[in-house]
Amino acid sequence: MKRTKQMSESMLLGVFLTLAGGFQDAYSYNCRDHVFANAQTGNIVLLGQNLAGGQFLNALRYLFPLLAFAGGVYVTEWVHQLYKEGRYLHWRQVILLAEILLLFLVGLMPQSMNTAANVLLSFACAMQVNSFRKFRGIPCATTMCIGNIRSATEMLCRYHIEKDSAMKQKSLCYYFIILVFAAGASIGAVLSQKTGNRAIWCAAGMMFVGFLLMFMKEEEEPETQEEQKKQEKQKQQKAEK
Repeated sequence: MKRTKQMSESMLLGVFLTLAGGFQDAYSYNCRDHVFANAQTGNIVLLGQNLAGGQFLNALRYLFPLLAFAGGVYVTEWVHQLYKEGRYLHWRQVILLAEILLLFLVGLMPQSMNTAANVLLSFACAMQVNSFRKFRGIPCATTMCIGNIRSATEMLCRYHIEKDSAMKQKSLCYYFIILVFAAGASIGAVLSQKTGNRAIWCAAGMMFVGFLLMFMKEEEEPETQEEQKKQEKQKQQKAEK
């Protein structure tokens, strides 16, 4: 049996979004006052550190991106509900268009507007992480690595214990995405130092490629043995009822 695979969950799309995610993190750190637009954990630590030291004004540099991140998640859920039945654009394409616009605006902002730039970057990051959560059937993040590292290593261990080749493939997918993120961060670091504020437009270009990819026809792929067993179990449960 085969199951339909959404282009919004394809590995090719995941590569471009992960490249953009790594790029954004390096850009915000190198070009926008050492603030992490994607990794909000670091911002929470720096916020607490500044508050403890009585540096209340400086703490706002980290508070605003945190609030923007939460706002991005909230808005994404609204977009999902409003466009989930869209005929011409997938709701995730609407999210990507919004992200591209935000990154374009960031590239126009001078250094004197770094706080505002980081707010937009964090907002865009939240929209992406809340919209694209799965690639090739595995939960995966495109804007941070900690969860991917945990999942990759867990799958690798399960493969060594259970000798299940599916666990090996999932582990390799996770490690691949981590390498792609590192590549995006490397490109972002180099271009940010050479090009400056407008380097972020490169990440917007990567997202635009992702936007175009989602117009491609959805593919079909064979169901895994695990999925087939799950469906058979569900059918048996329904029959018993």
